[in-house]
Amino acid sequence: MPKRIFITATNTDIGKTYTTLQLLDAYTQMGYKVGVYKPIETGVNGLPADGSLLLKHVSTLNPALKSLKIGDIVSLALPLPAAPYVANKGAKIDLQVFDKALEKIEKLCDIVIIEGAGGLMVPLDEELMMYDLARHFDAITLLVTHCRLGCINDTLLSLERLKQLEIPHLWTFNCRQSEDDFIQTSLPYFKNNFESLYFIGHNTPALAQALLDKINLNNKESTCDI
Repeated sequence: MPKRIFITATNTDIGKTYTTLQLLDAYTQMGYKVGVYKPIETGVNGLPADGSLLLKHVSTLNPALKSLKIGDIVSLALPLPAAPYVANKGAKIDLQVFDKALEKIEKLCDIVIIEGAGGLMVPLDEELMMYDLARHFDAITLLVTHCRLGCINDTLLSLERLKQLEIPHLWTFNCRQSEDDFIQTSLPYFKNNFESLYFIGHNTPALAQALLDKINLNNKESTCDI
């Protein structure tokens, strides 16, 4: 079964798509056949922008995916740029639709990166939150966080929730040029309280390998529990 990585974030517009693109490149350079899936995209008028970018890029890395259409990559496209619960008017989401789409993609790759919509705690319908997709897909979760003032609070809250839910995860910073005060305002805390820090774009290969190690460890633990 292909390895699964679920990309989520501390909020919207944090850099999930950028992170996904970076990891697709990293795994291709490591010799893996990559795939990508975005179950839900909101704010869609015409073609899904993020989904189209992902499909175009991944098709250059794994030619087998050239047979896929945008509807294979994005299962639920909603016009309103809002949480899926709001954009979909509270309608129940059928996870079997996502499973079938993911199965089609996984036949063509070794690793599939699944990009969520919005942040970790975004509601999907009356019952499901974004983190439920990570659990449903049985994927290792990668939390992407920003480097603006307030990132300590946002990061710790999301990490605490992942820990409470017992979702296997790693996390990474996505720092932008406008966030260069991060070195003074926030980095000292993270350096003093975490053994390993990852910065997408700077040490993406190390992050990619750490995610693989996490997947292998999780699979080993699951086997031991049987």
